[in-house]
Amino acid sequence: MSDLEHYYRVLELEPGATLEEVNQAYKDLVFVWHPDRIPKDNLRLQQKAQDKLKAINEAREKLRSLKTKHQTTHHSPPPQPEKPSQTTQKPHSPPPQPEKPSQTSQKPPKQNSDLSGKDYSRANLSNKDLSGRNLSYANLSGANLSDTFMHKVNLRGANLSEANLFRANLLLADLREANLRAANLIGADLSGADLRGADLTGARIRSGERLLVKLVGTNLAGAIMPDGSIFQ
Repeated sequence: MSDLEHYYRVLELEPGATLEEVNQAYKDLVFVWHPDRIPKDNLRLQQKAQDKLKAINEAREKLRSLKTKHQTTHHSPPPQPEKPSQTTQKPHSPPPQPEKPSQTSQKPPKQNSDLSGKDYSRANLSNKDLSGRNLSYANLSGANLSDTFMHKVNLRGANLSEANLFRANLLLADLREANLRAANLIGADLSGADLRGADLTGARIRSGERLLVKLVGTNLAGAIMPDGSIFQ
């Protein structure tokens, strides 16, 4: 893998993404991996966040520099053709042949990204990084997902009943029609997640009257709330 492909991959982009896409991906990932979002007592995740931010910053700077340079070159005035010389010239000289396009710039597919329908019931997945994975319709009933990173994970239709999602990062996750009955969501971050039609009957989200789940920008349309009511 070339350095350029590596930088795109760090920002979770396809090669050739625009400068706007680079900047937006950078903002999204900095928001996800900011150390302030991670428990201070979890030194392993704090160090991981620092390493991620370092790689994200480097990738953004390298790609911005490359694209700025490319745009400057692309918009510079074309060189003026030289006037033909009146001296001896070789008539009928063949035009230069265009170079063949390179075949080595393909991005390798993500490994083990499709886990749809898999059975992880009662599995210990605590502190794992499952960001961007496809776990649609997977069986995660009773699984330990505490402190797990699941940014942009696809959990549509997944069975998460009685799962422990304590302090799990589910930022921008797809949880449409997911079964979250009796799940522990205390401390979980569901900011920007899609929970349309999800079943949260009996899920733990409060301590007394205090809500202990982050729901900033969460879509709860049609979701069954812990008390059995349907969110309108």
